[in-house]
Amino acid sequence: MHVEFTGRVVEWRGPSPFYFAAVPEEQAADIREVAAMATYGWGAVPVEVRIGENAFTTSLFPRDGGYLLPLKNAVRRPQGLSTGDDVTVRMTVRL
Repeated sequence: MHVEFTGRVVEWRGPSPFYFAAVPEEQAADIREVAAMATYGWGAVPVEVRIGENAFTTSLFPRDGGYLLPLKNAVRRPQGLSTGDDVTVRMTVRL
């Protein structure tokens, strides 16, 4: 399943800060339809992601009925992305 969206970069300030892009509701609903086939536990959904020229694998985190896409510093910094920025994401759910 291929998904494309634009989401806002948010920072989670836990013991160590981490950055995410929230998957919009429309795309999150599509992902929920296949999540049971893809998840490997506690609702995490494995994905292949492309942001600009950077491609990486990660897992979506379930949150409040939607999903958060983790943005590693190795991906975020070269793109110049910080809190509040909009980011265009192309993603494939790994079934």
